[in-house]
Amino acid sequence: MNLFTPLSQISGIGSITQQKLKKLGIKTIRDLFYHFPHRYEDFSNLVEIKNIKLDQPVTIRGKILDIKTSRTWKRKLFITEAIVEDKTGAIKIVWFNQPYLTKILKKGNFVSLASKSSIGKNGVYLASPAYEKINDLSEPIHTEGLVAVYPETEGLSSRWLRKVLKPLLAAFSNKIPESLPEEILKKYQFMPVNKAFWQVHFPNSLSEAQIAKERFAFEELFFIELFVLKEKIKLKKSNSPEIPINLPLIQKFVKSLPYKLTDAQRKCSWQILKDMEKSHPMNRLLEGDVGSGKTVVATIAALNCAKAGYQVAFMAPTEILAKQHFKEVSKLLFPFKLKIALLTGKEDQITSVKLKNETIAISRQKILEKCLGSEIDPHTKRGQGAFGAKSDEVSPRSGVGVDILIGTHALIQDQVRFKNLGLVIVDEQHRFGVEQRAKLTKQKAVPHLLSMTATPIPRTLALTIYGDLDLSIIDQLPKGRKKIITKVIAPNKRKSIYEFIRKQIGEGRQAFVICPRIEKSKTHNLESKTQKEDFLGWAEVKAVKEEYERLSKEIFPDLRVAMLHGRMKTKEKEKIMKNFKNQKTDILVSTSVVEVGIDVPNATVMAIEGAERFGLAQLHQFRGRVGRSIYQSYCFLFTDSPAKKTRQRLEALIQAQNGFELSEKDLEIRGPGELSGKRQWGIPDLAMSSLKNMPLVEKTREAAKEILEKDYTLKKYPLLSQRLDEFQKRIHLE
Repeated sequence: MNLFTPLSQISGIGSITQQKLKKLGIKTIRDLFYHFPHRYEDFSNLVEIKNIKLDQPVTIRGKILDIKTSRTWKRKLFITEAIVEDKTGAIKIVWFNQPYLTKILKKGNFVSLASKSSIGKNGVYLASPAYEKINDLSEPIHTEGLVAVYPETEGLSSRWLRKVLKPLLAAFSNKIPESLPEEILKKYQFMPVNKAFWQVHFPNSLSEAQIAKERFAFEELFFIELFVLKEKIKLKKSNSPEIPINLPLIQKFVKSLPYKLTDAQRKCSWQILKDMEKSHPMNRLLEGDVGSGKTVVATIAALNCAKAGYQVAFMAPTEILAKQHFKEVSKLLFPFKLKIALLTGKEDQITSVKLKNETIAISRQKILEKCLGSEIDPHTKRGQGAFGAKSDEVSPRSGVGVDILIGTHALIQDQVRFKNLGLVIVDEQHRFGVEQRAKLTKQKAVPHLLSMTATPIPRTLALTIYGDLDLSIIDQLPKGRKKIITKVIAPNKRKSIYEFIRKQIGEGRQAFVICPRIEKSKTHNLESKTQKEDFLGWAEVKAVKEEYERLSKEIFPDLRVAMLHGRMKTKEKEKIMKNFKNQKTDILVSTSVVEVGIDVPNATVMAIEGAERFGLAQLHQFRGRVGRSIYQSYCFLFTDSPAKKTRQRLEALIQAQNGFELSEKDLEIRGPGELSGKRQWGIPDLAMSSLKNMPLVEKTREAAKEILEKDYTLKKYPLLSQRLDEFQKRIHLE
């Protein structure tokens, strides 16, 4: 066995338990060891029975004199009562609704019990204590000292985790390889890995538990930093096309726009263009709040690249967004006679733009052929146009039939190849490595990368996760945009919001209604009463199909209500969105499929059901679907949750002036591993929670830098190199 041995190979862990462990992200022995406690119960006050004081946490050891279970008729409660004695006296013990205890604990057993003492009619007693049987050979793990309390799931308790962890740690105590180089352990005086695992799960003291956790927090961040900085060095060693800035061309483009660029857009455009002049690949992340105008900045880079004789690949996360980019970029670049094509993964017939903005259908295979280039006319030295037409606008250097190819991640399929790729633009995927870029071209030169995101990133996260990416930030919105009025709506105010929506539609506007689910699940196959109770609470979550029926038939029967969700076919989704954009629909009831890239300037109301079920960044994205015109817009957050944390988070959304401020607030409010986007980023919980610790972030970055300066290839650190490979497989950093 080793750390990566699946738990299915461990005796006593059956298939049902394995499924429960998977819910916690635990599949291997290593996952189990890294499933750290979120707190500790202090059961270190071991006292004799005669010294028990009222209302004080205590642990006692004694012999069971008697134990029995009875049931109360009024409240239908099972009550298990026991008498336990030591050499100084005896005390009554009471457990509620745990009748199975009489099968575990028997008269004559020696036990260790931990609980807060209480007072009753017959004196002091212990209520529902933690318990375990003991003998001369065993050491208590549930009732004495500091006892770890873990993140749990139904049917999988901290007690079970402690019971499994202790023998496994003992078995591996001398077999866990040290992750960190000796010089780092000495420099920062970290605990060795074996000792650190023991002190996290079965600590001698809180201070030692904290020191051990800091060691593991450093380790997780260190491997992220090592990966990121190694990528940065790799890029600097790569060659890329040197694309000069064509200033007259850029000025002509800016003058052709129906609006003025903001200062932030101009600054970011210049940073990008200057990067593309260099002989090593640009690796830049363009951050911009919702509606800040990232696409036009990316289009400037694409135009400059294409007119220099190089191709551009522009990737979007969804077909809807790819088609939207295709229309927008084609419109922006209409005066410049570039050949722009659209490629998605599902259709045989793909729309493409010819020279005079004529849209025609062309086969997928034809587009793939044109991406690899067409013949240069030997007489005119001109390249052929996208569809065989001669064009003065095609650079004789490239001879390609497609200047800009826009699509989904279908662009990185093996059959898609470019003849002269100079720039890759990726929307909402922050990292696109050298190997991925190399797949797109047969050349040795690595294309430049411009990644775009509307999800603002906290500074510590940007420094750590995206340390190999240079940042450009558009921190201004176009002039004339009004601040969106955002309100949290209590259940008793719902009717007034419906009246407000009706009034807005009466004035010619439109509204979104967002629901967390497509449909409600059925109640069959629920194993227990608890599950049924959980389901009944959970089933109150608004679902698109039911909400569509209710709104269209009961609340707004006279209005045009449509429904949209991810299970619909592409053409159906496109038709629904087109009708909404063309004002043939008044209200669109949808799932989070509208989170990114939907642009309907006439929509002024965003109503979000079950707002507590979305991350702050996601709510901010929803809110950004309105407020895209001169009209005052509104975002209403419906929630039934009474939780203080929910209110705190939603208030942060109301108060935040922009997404950057909100992202910092989100990191501050949310607990370890809960930051919105954690699933997207794939960052371990401990690393995510440690991002709040700026000195630690800087320390890990410095340590990784020192190691790579000594040995970029890590040949002198074979174990470290192996662990880095394992780390890259275990998590993803997009």
